[in-house]
Amino acid sequence: MAGRRARAGRGWDASPPRTGDATTPRPRRSRRSPAEETEPEVTPVPPRDEAEVAREICLRQLAVRPRTRAELAGALAKRGISDEVAAQVLDRYDEVGIIDDAAFARAWVTSRHTGRGLARRALANELRQRGVDGEVASEALGELDEETEAETARALVERKLRTARGEPDAVFRRLVGMLARKGYPPGVAIRAVKDALAAQSAEAAEFAEHIDADALAEVESDLDRDPRTLD
Repeated sequence: MAGRRARAGRGWDASPPRTGDATTPRPRRSRRSPAEETEPEVTPVPPRDEAEVAREICLRQLAVRPRTRAELAGALAKRGISDEVAAQVLDRYDEVGIIDDAAFARAWVTSRHTGRGLARRALANELRQRGVDGEVASEALGELDEETEAETARALVERKLRTARGEPDAVFRRLVGMLARKGYPPGVAIRAVKDALAAQSAEAAEFAEHIDADALAEVESDLDRDPRTLD
């Protein structure tokens, strides 16, 4: 027994295993997908304040063009903003002058009359559609007097006459209808067309001179019913 050589590494006198030895258990590594290894941790975003969302909606609307309070209120309602929050935001905008329906109405009247030749009746309808209060609209429209309306009507007719074709009667009715659709009262529209025709040529002047009272009354009646009948 003594002569038998003890097998090293099997008993109490065994040498410590070497690093990397096959008998040394290796720690197990958790397996992660490539997406998990590269994907950053996402921090939850807190819900946004409703008033902040409402302000952003208003500012985006105002960046396109000036708006009335009613227009902004409509935009907020479509986005689901509560009436209470909408009122708070719009009240604040009123206080600091971001919303000013009176200034909007004045600018609208000047711009649309100068650029499109619209008369007070058409302008009043547009302001009403945009939610401008009737009293505020009337004050803005009061800055457009009858003399200015008549001058604009005459200028519109003279510009159209340069390219008008057809018999004088047909041209007359088309031009009166054009002015009516822009909101001019029948008397203003008819007078503007008669004066412009009289100044255009001898033939047109003769036609304008012989438009009798019955013909004018018929045109006025058509205008009162529906301006499109003169197309």
